[in-house]
Amino acid sequence: MSARAIVNSALKPLGVPVVFLKYRGEDETYIRFFFYDEKSALNAEDAEEATGFYVQVDIYTKDPSEYARLETGVKKQLVDAGFGRLGQYDLYENETEIYHKVLRFYYAQNTEEE
Repeated sequence: MSARAIVNSALKPLGVPVVFLKYRGEDETYIRFFFYDEKSALNAEDAEEATGFYVQVDIYTKDPSEYARLETGVKKQLVDAGFGRLGQYDLYENETEIYHKVLRFYYAQNTEEE
């Protein structure tokens, strides 16, 4: 399974739209993700044995309680799926009055699984 499919599958149970790169819907609460880096995580005999994926997950909502619920849910779902959490930070978009949480994770996958 691809790393993109793993992220999608892990986050779908949270009950909000989950999209790769760009959201085109009308919902005020959604999750967007993208990979900001991908590189070799393990090499053996001049061949890449595992790839490291660095993923950013963005939570967007106008509801502070959803913000907290989704922050906890994203962390749990991705850690349970084998991701390591690298960091996170909070943003607030004044023009749209949207809470925006940024979470970053790392995932190593054997090249045979990609």
